[in-house]
Amino acid sequence: MASSSHRRRSQPDREFQWRPVRGPLFAVAAVAAVALIVTLVVAFRPGGSSDTGSDRAVAASSSSSSSEAGPSGTATETDSASPTPSKSSSAAPKPTASRPGRASASATPSAASPARRAASGTAGASTTTAPAAGRIRPGATYDGVATSYDVGNGDGACSFGPTDDVMTAAMNTADYETAKACGAYISVHAGGKSITVRITNECPAPCTVGQLDLSRQAFAKLAPLSAGRISITWSLLSPATSDTISIRYKTGSTQYWCGIQAIGHRNPLARLEVRTSGGWLALTRTEYNYFLSEQGTGCGSEIRLTDIYGEQLTVPALAVRPDVVQQTGLQFTRH
Repeated sequence: MASSSHRRRSQPDREFQWRPVRGPLFAVAAVAAVALIVTLVVAFRPGGSSDTGSDRAVAASSSSSSSEAGPSGTATETDSASPTPSKSSSAAPKPTASRPGRASASATPSAASPARRAASGTAGASTTTAPAAGRIRPGATYDGVATSYDVGNGDGACSFGPTDDVMTAAMNTADYETAKACGAYISVHAGGKSITVRITNECPAPCTVGQLDLSRQAFAKLAPLSAGRISITWSLLSPATSDTISIRYKTGSTQYWCGIQAIGHRNPLARLEVRTSGGWLALTRTEYNYFLSEQGTGCGSEIRLTDIYGEQLTVPALAVRPDVVQQTGLQFTRH
């Protein structure tokens, strides 16, 4: 016995089964034959056309494709051949005398520019670049106040070490400017009197901008210590001196890490660089007046010193000898 599902699937087959009907069949065949004869007559008559609807559709499609391909191909070639006017007009004009970027790079002074100029010089050579003064500038006179303190053994934030020289001073933090003032000679004036002191220390707050904290011996040459605080004017000095510059490597310095310090320079030091395989490298100055090479780059190589007037001195390569003062025989020009 057949299942109900089998009956459901076979039901459509019985509904659409063809049964022979002889009368209508002959009628349909006759109509088809007549239609075929008419078609042949039309197709082969003189001036007749064999295009069908589908043929015209294909031709129209081909014509449309051809008309679109031309303009798009031409536009693509035009774009790739040259920039459009809008692109050209938006581009900034560049000097014709140099490559792009060359003018802007040379317009701003950098450590790289003087490095290239002096790289071919001999050891100990002196060259001059643009001034590199900080807050304390040559030829300027500053108003301020002076106080006094006990300098002890003469050492201070500049890390020059103990000294018997009592004509020294501590510079306020703003004008100390991360040790840029270290070693500067300052002419101080008050009440018709004047003295020359060398900056060896920093005077933190409450010292204010323009203030100098003088050694007691230096202060006493301007006013009694009992005055406590006096008004002064002061300016940078480039003094006569028989001293020459010395170099000292910091405690713990090796070929892998070093701190370098210049001592005895006539004019404030603006920059210290070391020679590397890629040229001169400017080292970062610390508040305690050493220039650090954190990775040891240039430790033991030539050293180039630049004062605030732009003069450069090249020191021959020195051995890395921590805490040893090594003479150079060099000195900046007096101004």
